[in-house]
Amino acid sequence: MRTALFRTASRRGAGLVVLAALVATMTAACGTDSDGGGDAAAGGVRSVTHDAGTTANVPASPKRIVSLSVTLTGHLLALRAPVVATQAAPGPFSDPTGFFLQWAEVAKQRNVAVVYAGSELNLEKVIAAKPDLIIGSASGGDSTVKAYDQLKAIAPTLMFRYDNVSWQDLTRKIGTAVGQADDVTRLLDDFTAKVAATRTKVKVPTQPVAPLRNNGTEIVVFTKDSAQGQLLTSLGFAVRVVPDNLKGAGPEGGNRADVVTIAQENLGPALGDSSIMFVGHNQDQIAKTQTAPLWAGLPAVTGKRVYDLGLDSFRMDYFSATAVLQRLERALPA
Repeated sequence: MRTALFRTASRRGAGLVVLAALVATMTAACGTDSDGGGDAAAGGVRSVTHDAGTTANVPASPKRIVSLSVTLTGHLLALRAPVVATQAAPGPFSDPTGFFLQWAEVAKQRNVAVVYAGSELNLEKVIAAKPDLIIGSASGGDSTVKAYDQLKAIAPTLMFRYDNVSWQDLTRKIGTAVGQADDVTRLLDDFTAKVAATRTKVKVPTQPVAPLRNNGTEIVVFTKDSAQGQLLTSLGFAVRVVPDNLKGAGPEGGNRADVVTIAQENLGPALGDSSIMFVGHNQDQIAKTQTAPLWAGLPAVTGKRVYDLGLDSFRMDYFSATAVLQRLERALPA
């Protein structure tokens, strides 16, 4: 599947080969010590295992974190980590700067800069941001894992997958890696209390729910293993399991357990009697979709069991998960 939303990082091999020499030259000019010298050594370093290996020279207390994954930036901001710059992703889930809607205002209040926009890695701009720690993604459209060797020559670099994991577990991994375990505990305890309160305020449908996104030609259905699915499960919802014979290959060649794809013509049997929860759509898109021929007769549509999880629900973090809880309280009052 080749959709704009689930496109893997573009082929950058030739450009990275050319830039490799530039990295070596510029990092030397900037005084970067990839073995943990300088300021990092003065403040102490730690060894961290992540999704691209083990990094032995991670600053114990980083001062200049550069995030190369707009998806991961929200987790860092929620932990109040010292993010000085982030990749931006112009599109339907972002503000005009390219910051995700759920944390855009927080980023601006903290003067977070844009290191580069889009999914094409720009090593020169990463160097110019003078990071003492780089955080990148090992999955999805903003993945920079193929450039890991180039990045770790600039500064200690940690890579994390964000598929097949709840946002809480991802926040825990990131927070522990950057030395903010206490902030992780504070944040997750706060959210656990929010979930407990929401469970008393929401009426859970008797039918399973299908969190999904309509891409026009295909439909992306979020599974119980997705961040969205795990949030719904924590509230007592049963997440629809799409029959195997109706599943498409899925993004990244079907190597992800958090989403499956279905063809439009298989919509009815794939969803069955499930209630529908739209992920990452605006109200006009949801209204228009429900009037389409293959959608109009679905039990969820005729039974008025269609719900909006919000534009910001496409990528889950503390900010968007909190917003989803609030929307569910309004849409399904007990």
